[in-house]
Amino acid sequence: MEPTAASSAQPIDLQEKFAQFSDTWSPKVIARLNDYEIKLARLDGEFVWHSHADTDELFLVIAGNLTIQLEPADGGAVELRAGQLYVVPRGVRHCPKADGEVLAMLIEPAGVVNTGDAGGELTASYDDSLAG
Repeated sequence: MEPTAASSAQPIDLQEKFAQFSDTWSPKVIARLNDYEIKLARLDGEFVWHSHADTDELFLVIAGNLTIQLEPADGGAVELRAGQLYVVPRGVRHCPKADGEVLAMLIEPAGVVNTGDAGGELTASYDDSLAG
């Protein structure tokens, strides 16, 4: 069996990975865990309102402050600072918003599109160039 990034003997340095890209709202796959992808993203400004019908979405803030805007019926908004995470349940419409740059980790099933059901110009191309 050929080793993968997740099974190699070398740790993954998050700051080193973040230093390799500067574009925002364009998650980069850095590792795989079973059928899930571990992604890093730089966030700045407001994203688009969207949902993911088939999966939850985990946001872990590494640096900065992130607001996960939710529909009023789902709680309105969740404020996250460095070291905090939030799981957006499947099917819940949400809109991440960063006042200033945020470094975040996302954990999602392989192939999840960042804009979910919204599509549009902020839909990121699949990028696993940092995965190994």
